[in-house]
Amino acid sequence: MYDKITNKMMHKILANTVFLGKDIIYLTECHSTNDIAVQKVKDGTAKEGSIIITDKQTKGRGQRGNRWFSEPGMNLTFSLVLSPYFLTPLMQFELNRIISLAVREGLSTYADGIKVKWPNDIVHENGGKIGGVLIENMISKDKIDASVIGMGLNINQIEFPFPGPVSMVNLTGEELNKWEVLGNILATIEKKYIQLKKGKLQELHKEYLEHLYRKGLWAEFEDGHGAFEGKIVGVSASGLLEMEKKDKSLNHYAFKEVKFL
Repeated sequence: MYDKITNKMMHKILANTVFLGKDIIYLTECHSTNDIAVQKVKDGTAKEGSIIITDKQTKGRGQRGNRWFSEPGMNLTFSLVLSPYFLTPLMQFELNRIISLAVREGLSTYADGIKVKWPNDIVHENGGKIGGVLIENMISKDKIDASVIGMGLNINQIEFPFPGPVSMVNLTGEELNKWEVLGNILATIEKKYIQLKKGKLQELHKEYLEHLYRKGLWAEFEDGHGAFEGKIVGVSASGLLEMEKKDKSLNHYAFKEVKFL
């Protein structure tokens, strides 16, 4: 039986936010919360702060076209609509940065060692993937008109059909109230979003680097030239991963140009 959302749960979710989640559309099952949110933005029925959430997503998508698999009712699968008109198209990664930071902070209420993995994953410091973020922006000439932020987060799922994922219940040893977790995440997203709107870029960049997975550590990666040992030294304003190699060269990678091994 799924952990259904109730009016009481809804009230708790919304308790600590000003505008995020005031309009929540809850579906027991859908193909993709992002697809539904994008359509609602296009037809004008979604406003900033609107959320589409489901127990079961049949065609969830991840970065690079990957599928997102989630046991029905056990995890958080939702999409959030924002209107970051104050960002130019060249600043798209700033939104990715604050969403990743907010999710990490919200989940860190329950477990230590949670990191942001460039470009869009939330992981444990030991490498297990807790979840991911998929952002779809609707852009005009000089600004971002609307953004749909899709999230899939492993909360109470104990076993997975393939290696790599880890859930919060795996990390904490106890089942969490996923609606309480959602409320914490929404509150931190709103806080970071307001910081971004106020232009606190330097503070957000610093915080992002503090929680970046593998930053400053020599590790194995792979690019178009093959496997190599590298050290992450930063992430540019446009979202490029900055990597130092053993020959002291500084390399910059876009989303699909380097792989963590």
